[in-house]
Amino acid sequence: MPPSPESRVPSPADAIAFIGGGNMARSLVGGLVARGTPGSSIRVAEPVDALREALQRDFGVVATADNAQAVAAAATWVLAVKPQVLRNVCEALASQARGQRPLVISIAAGITAIQIERWLGGDVAVVRCMPNTPALLGAGVTGLFANDRVDAAGRQAAETLLSAAGATVWIDDEVRMDAVTAVSGSGPAYVFLLAEAMQAAALAEGLEPEAARTLVLQTVLGAARMLTEGDADAAELRRRVTSPNGTTQAAIETFEAGGFRGLVGDAIHAAAERGRQLSAAND
Repeated sequence: MPPSPESRVPSPADAIAFIGGGNMARSLVGGLVARGTPGSSIRVAEPVDALREALQRDFGVVATADNAQAVAAAATWVLAVKPQVLRNVCEALASQARGQRPLVISIAAGITAIQIERWLGGDVAVVRCMPNTPALLGAGVTGLFANDRVDAAGRQAAETLLSAAGATVWIDDEVRMDAVTAVSGSGPAYVFLLAEAMQAAALAEGLEPEAARTLVLQTVLGAARMLTEGDADAAELRRRVTSPNGTTQAAIETFEAGGFRGLVGDAIHAAAERGRQLSAAND
């Protein structure tokens, strides 16, 4: 009789299979190899020849165009394909999932652990994750949710894998994963939009393009470091830099008068709602 999902604990010697070899999978593979995981223990299924060959060349992984071949005997499966194709991928691998009882880690936005477990035939340990694009630099953050079939060792295995790309945060209620997607998954684009707008404003004020770019990017970088490396929260840091009747106060008052906080809240709510719609559309 095969072991239950709760007792299936991936060991360091077990193979890890990635279904999909795009940017996020590449960042995770690179992080694992950098931390000492042998490339020969990582398998990647990727249909695009160029991506597959680059992964083999750069990390020494075993790459194939065949999903079933990649997951054969692998204890951990990482589903790194687009949400729109995940159901077909899972259903094609359902018989292997029932036989192997892997730990399944999904990074597909908007697809629930319940959906993945059902598509794989049921009785499967699933960790749903939402990383973000700074993971490509090892500076990301990932929200994780585990279904009831994932034990402590499985949670540790998932956290170890995703921490190769940055910080990790566990979410107890899967309903909140749409909020994770809206805040951190989509969040880098909000910062990029702010930087884009600041740079355009700098040009409008007469600064040269290269000066505008450097001033904006270093300001964003420096502010992020103050937030992450200091002991003060965002509100306190804002207060410290906002002198009464000064230039910063004039800018902040303009933001507030334009409904900045409400607009941010509306934007994040819209992103979370779209995540729920993705789940429903792919069910």
